[in-house]
Amino acid sequence: MNQMKIGIIGMGNMGSSHAKNIFDGHVKGAILAAICDERPDRLQWAEDMFGDQVQRFTSYDDFLSNADIDGVIIATPHYDHPLLAIKAFESGLHVLSEKPAGVYTKNVRQMNEAAEKSGKVFSMMFNQRTNPLYQKVRELISSGELGEIKRTNWIITNWYRSQSYYDSGGWRATWAGEGGGVMINQSPHQLDLWQWTTGLMPKRVRAFSGFGKYHDIEVEDDVTAYVEYENGATGVFITSTGEAPGTNRFEIAGDRGKLVVEDNKLTFSRLRQSEREFNRTYKGGFGEPECWEIDIPIHGKATDHLGIMNNWVDAVLNGAELLAPGAEGIKSLAISNAVYLSSWTDDWVDMPINEDLFYEKLQEKIQQSNFNEASAKNLTLDVSGTH
Repeated sequence: MNQMKIGIIGMGNMGSSHAKNIFDGHVKGAILAAICDERPDRLQWAEDMFGDQVQRFTSYDDFLSNADIDGVIIATPHYDHPLLAIKAFESGLHVLSEKPAGVYTKNVRQMNEAAEKSGKVFSMMFNQRTNPLYQKVRELISSGELGEIKRTNWIITNWYRSQSYYDSGGWRATWAGEGGGVMINQSPHQLDLWQWTTGLMPKRVRAFSGFGKYHDIEVEDDVTAYVEYENGATGVFITSTGEAPGTNRFEIAGDRGKLVVEDNKLTFSRLRQSEREFNRTYKGGFGEPECWEIDIPIHGKATDHLGIMNNWVDAVLNGAELLAPGAEGIKSLAISNAVYLSSWTDDWVDMPINEDLFYEKLQEKIQQSNFNEASAKNLTLDVSGTH
């Protein structure tokens, strides 16, 4: 195969953007062959945009059975991701799923098992992994340049969303429709980068969430989470859609200094001597290791969604290594599930979490949800400049 025929399920904000990029030839080796959406207005949009060159389907099952495609991009609401991916794998298709992998780890685990059994190429739309800035952070940590990690802090509050954003889709910001708020919608990229750059997953979590704190919604729009790691390090993750102006600052403190990512810059406060070694050998009382402030040069630009799509197609056609393997999607979701469970129970949560307890608590939230599918509004918004 020297060309990959791609179908897209979901012509909402992201699906429409991906479809245009593929149709316009921005994904090497790929052609847009089919789209699927149950909404007449989105099918009309696809007809106006692509004409008869692209097949159109209203049924997921019909699409997966009859579309002339080699792989599928899933760009539907979150709950559908695992189920559609599993069906796609069973249909012999390669899969690229929008983030998050799903809403709860129990069925994402089933999705990963189906992917492995199928032997197909499975990727997740963690487009921030294409950013050379975060790639450099990961390189400095994995190479040992930072030493053993002591602490991680990420304040990511520049996700400001107005009430009109939440009102644009009846599934948005509801437990039944979306499965959560800022943790499941806006922050999966940072949750992924948090563990991907550091190589650390929390061993336990204590979190505090504000549900509808700044908006007329039932899910969380403000979170502060504290985590502990196996090596004794600690971390804090703070996120919100209700602050303006917001902050995006990621700090990782290690034995050999501190990395700070902010304003698209990476600064390394590098210790000339290991802090632990200095602590053992220094006899002068007051004092600290000599520190060099280094602005780390970052080469290249983030290729974002296009980078992930090109990488996925390259993996299918040429065996390229995946930048965002689909099986890794469960890691960031496990963290967000732990945050929810800790907030709901007002207690510490050990990882891996009790998946049955989480599912039980989520079902309670769904039963109380205000989501009304019959009256749902679904406006397609311009996603330019978003993650």
